[in-house]
Amino acid sequence: MSDRTGIFAGDDPFEIARQWLAEAEHSEINDPNAIALATVDEAGMPNARMVLLKEIEADAFVFYTNFESTKAREIDQAGKAAFVMHWKSLRRQIRVRGTVTREEGPKADEYYASRSLKSRLGAWASRQSRPLESRTALMAEVARVTARKGANPDRPSFWGGYRIAPDEIEFWADGAFRLHDRFAWRREGPGFAWTITRLNP
Repeated sequence: MSDRTGIFAGDDPFEIARQWLAEAEHSEINDPNAIALATVDEAGMPNARMVLLKEIEADAFVFYTNFESTKAREIDQAGKAAFVMHWKSLRRQIRVRGTVTREEGPKADEYYASRSLKSRLGAWASRQSRPLESRTALMAEVARVTARKGANPDRPSFWGGYRIAPDEIEFWADGAFRLHDRFAWRREGPGFAWTITRLNP
């Protein structure tokens, strides 16, 4: 791909994604690691919400959530998800589609332990996506959890990570007169070779 130079250059799409994210960390005002995560329910109705990407591994993208949330139930049912990461400051975006597996081992424990105490207690207190009587009720539950769990709460069994192993990654950068640059990396699955195609804007 002779014209895949500059910000698009490289043989590893995960390394390119890491480089773009590192640049965004210097220019985006809030949450440069925010992704718009898309899932579908059992009827095929799509859902989207913002979550924070926590790691770009050698072959996957990782985020954490409550396993009893709507997003988690939809991911577990479909086994697939997609996301877009967009940076206005850089005028770039990355789109990802792939299969999803859970992270509920030592890595999830390690990340949970790295969070602030209030965030760890909040993970215990929130019954994510389910009806809530009031904010007062939520804060009362946080107080009960704090009294019960103390200063070093263990990771809840219903909280952990998801690892998206992409079959497709698209890198997009804004171009003059809406003549954007787009490169799609596609493969048949993890471990397969990537094919790279320049796309029309």
